[in-house]
Amino acid sequence: MALPIQDQAKYWGMTTAVFFIALWFLGDVILPFVLGGAIAYFLDPVADRLEAMGLSRAAATGLITLAALLIFVVMVLAVVPTLVEQTTSLIQTAPTLAADLQAFLIERFPQLLEPDSAVSKTLGSIGQTVQERGGALLQTALTSAASLLNVVMLLVIVPVVAVYLLLDWDNMIARIDDLLPRDHAPTVRRLAGQIDNTLASFVRGMGTVCLILGTYYAVALMLVGLQFGLVVGFIAGLITFIPYVGALVGGALAIGLGLFQFWGDWLSLGLVAGVFALGQVIEGNLLTPKLVGSSVGLHPVWLIFALSVFGTLFGFVGMLVAVPVAAAIGVLVRYVADQYKASRLYKGHAAHDPDAHG
Repeated sequence: MALPIQDQAKYWGMTTAVFFIALWFLGDVILPFVLGGAIAYFLDPVADRLEAMGLSRAAATGLITLAALLIFVVMVLAVVPTLVEQTTSLIQTAPTLAADLQAFLIERFPQLLEPDSAVSKTLGSIGQTVQERGGALLQTALTSAASLLNVVMLLVIVPVVAVYLLLDWDNMIARIDDLLPRDHAPTVRRLAGQIDNTLASFVRGMGTVCLILGTYYAVALMLVGLQFGLVVGFIAGLITFIPYVGALVGGALAIGLGLFQFWGDWLSLGLVAGVFALGQVIEGNLLTPKLVGSSVGLHPVWLIFALSVFGTLFGFVGMLVAVPVAAAIGVLVRYVADQYKASRLYKGHAAHDPDAHG
């Protein structure tokens, strides 16, 4: 005999509360495991594809690990130092950029900005503020990330956790399925499948789109000659998962920097704008349809809300789990809405009383 609905709700509510309490108290501790699980989830389809080609799960995991190690070495040796250098240079150049902007506005619009006006003084202080605060923030991030404990956790524990989870992923899913309540197993499997489709569409699909577009923007802007092209490309690719925001922010930042670097060279400025226009064409007509597909994803407003709430409550780990939790809540809300529309509470007595229509 199945448990009453009230008891089931109580137990599932207690489970949810335990999850959030653990997230609250163990956020920093479980960070490597959350990252490792996310990496394993992202790479599981690749391992499945290699298994379908005839490789064993261990061989597929080993091949993926070698490829990831090679990419990591290339990134550390070639990309990361340049990214840090350009970010530092951009922060140090901020006062000059602010001064140039102030001079340009005073020259072109003298009636708008008087030299002793509050607006002029504010613009003059922006560059210095960005330099001081940005430099301090970057230095703090680098020193905290460079601590021995964090290096060990992020560079050793995360890959080890990811490899073990990837190797045993199918077995873990089978064990979890075996623990499902038998009365509700079909419904849970169906909802889990919908959640997985949403996550696969968003995390795997949009993650790949962000990586491809970020690489394209960075390489293209550096080829055009933009001084901080790698930083701009990295930022634009990182926030591409929010529709149009990545291109708008990255494009505005690139064109703004290009105005100072290429003022008068309209061809170079046009090339910078063309890089982002072409990126949007590639994303909208090729990358998103092929990699993300038409499956139900996460609405940008709901995603931003989830990231804000979980980031505020649980820090960086909360932001990592915000996407899967938001996907799960979205699927559950749609399921509850469907159940409600099929119930007498929604249809009323008229749906069950033939005489009511007579």
